[in-house]
Amino acid sequence: MSTSTRYRSVTVDGLSIFYREAGPPDAPTLLLLHGFPSSSRMFEPLLGRLADRFRLIAPDYPGFGHSEAPDPGRFRYTFDRIAEVVSRFAATVGAERYLLYVQDYGGPVGFRMALAEPDRLTGLVVQNAVAHEAGLGPLWESRRAFWRDRAGHEAAVRENFLSLAAARTRHVGSDPDPQRYDPDLWTDEHAFLSRPGQAEIQLELFYDYRTNVASYGTWQEWLRRTGPRLLVLWGRYDTSFEPGEAEAYRSDVPGAEVYVLDGGHFLMDTRADEVASLVRGFASSGG
Repeated sequence: MSTSTRYRSVTVDGLSIFYREAGPPDAPTLLLLHGFPSSSRMFEPLLGRLADRFRLIAPDYPGFGHSEAPDPGRFRYTFDRIAEVVSRFAATVGAERYLLYVQDYGGPVGFRMALAEPDRLTGLVVQNAVAHEAGLGPLWESRRAFWRDRAGHEAAVRENFLSLAAARTRHVGSDPDPQRYDPDLWTDEHAFLSRPGQAEIQLELFYDYRTNVASYGTWQEWLRRTGPRLLVLWGRYDTSFEPGEAEAYRSDVPGAEVYVLDGGHFLMDTRADEVASLVRGFASSGG
């Protein structure tokens, strides 16, 4: 059977949800949840490397990538709502049990799904996604101010969060060798953010990010109580989140596998082979 990637859409809650899928339909499933402001496209390196052994499914959230992007007046852009859509998406495409791979925004989406339906989870891969206050450094002060006073700080967040310079920094971070990064990575993302209505969608969702921070204690308690199979992958040059966050997961799950690699926030930009190898070993070792 062919392991090549298929590009599909399915209707969930009346919305057209785009997704990438690769691998045999009866193989163990990896559900891949992307970050901001990316899409399922960020997982193409894994789809190309792991489809011989696993079924990989990577959806675009509502408002992202090629999925439908309804006006905020008719769709609630909250992490609760996106988690509901993604959970129903997984059931719709026949992913009843899965290993969950979460990056950035995928973290709060995935934790909500794991807490709501823990029996569907066979393991968890966390890649540059935060579940502890210590993971949010000085960069987040202006963003916290936005949560306290949206109108008064929206202009600063637009520059801090939605600009071309911010898109580049998300990828390159503090990497001493920026020539390793394809500039299409951030120019494509900025083009996405520049589409009509996108700024409003993204600001609406980011305003809801405050609910993630408020949930960190709940997520940590769940990690400590259930001790899920956990692989943590981190790019040491990430400037979006603090580097100590990777080890913070081990304080909750002592048996977690933690690897800090020479890469950025989007680790597969430069370390796709290493990430694929680590995920393959981890996914192959569990049920």
